[in-house]
Amino acid sequence: MTRTITLLGSTGSIGKQTLEVARELGLKVAALTANSSVDLIEAQAREFSPRLAVLYDEDAANELRQRLSDTKTRVMSGMEGLLAAATIDEADTVVTAVVGMIGLRPTLAAIEKKKRIALANKETLVCAGELVMDAADRYGAEIVPVDSEHSAIFQCVQGCRDRGEIKRLILTCSGGPFYGLRFDELAGKTRADALKHPNWSMGAKITIDSATLMNKGLEIIEAMRLYRLPLSQVDAVIHRQSIVHSLIEYRDGALLAQLGTPDMKLPIRYAMTYPYRAQSPAEPLDLLKCPPLTFAEPDDRAFRCLAIAKQCAKAGGTSCAVMNGANEVAVMAFLHDEIGFNDIPALVETALSEVKQVSNPALSDILEADRLARESVRAHIS
Repeated sequence: MTRTITLLGSTGSIGKQTLEVARELGLKVAALTANSSVDLIEAQAREFSPRLAVLYDEDAANELRQRLSDTKTRVMSGMEGLLAAATIDEADTVVTAVVGMIGLRPTLAAIEKKKRIALANKETLVCAGELVMDAADRYGAEIVPVDSEHSAIFQCVQGCRDRGEIKRLILTCSGGPFYGLRFDELAGKTRADALKHPNWSMGAKITIDSATLMNKGLEIIEAMRLYRLPLSQVDAVIHRQSIVHSLIEYRDGALLAQLGTPDMKLPIRYAMTYPYRAQSPAEPLDLLKCPPLTFAEPDDRAFRCLAIAKQCAKAGGTSCAVMNGANEVAVMAFLHDEIGFNDIPALVETALSEVKQVSNPALSDILEADRLARESVRAHIS
């Protein structure tokens, strides 16, 4: 069980909920990191007294350093700070709640220090899953997923004697705010429309990914890496109620599912306490008050990002890194009203056609593919 954490991404949605769980469980916090939110990370540092606080933005870090000068908390910035936080001696668990490729190097550094990785940064496994899982095997680091779907699969796997018994992983998907619309009907959807997720309260980037179904594509790839299964054994279904978080189908036809309220603190808490389960103050799921549970097939013709992700999952190599990098830039452009909703998959496809793919990539190949994909999208937007 976790006793002391480093929290990468403490000011985001997952980060703030992780600190709520830390309060409930009485966990110590060795390090906190964020991008540039000076006010919030200062308040967090004063409450949890970490040895290290990191703001990636150097100017913001300088301001935080002045504000925390009356404390014992050291302040750092940039990638150097993230790596220091990920490898700090006091922490036995590193919660990777940062969004995007920026989480890759700190995650690998924490793995080398044999930390438990409470993984909420899906891009790490999407872009470099083989490298990350091989490193975890080599150093004996434990990876426990925090995403609700992957936590559900992780919990269902506890009933599995060996992975050969698994026929299929089935990830559930709410369908986002635009479920049932055709591709042409999505064209005029705005930032405000796309941020109205029906069930979950999340950060802006992941909420847009949920609206395009790119998030489910990323999760399919992540599941393939976590459980070393081919695409043919990982599937997704639309489940509007977000009560069944995911399922495993075994070779004898049995299905195991994990059910619960749409509350991210449940998988966060389990990642902290695994293999034990701590008492939760939250209201449990009441089956007698549940709405009817429905399931449907995703429409990857209307939501092209899901089809693109599956294509990249088949292709392997650096294609997933190109897809992810292009999507990150395109989503940010959409959030700044620079492009339309349907431009997101179009820009990702363009980057995939322009950036040369590398099979069996090293870390340097993955980082370069990410850089070139971002450049491609920025060039087309400008």
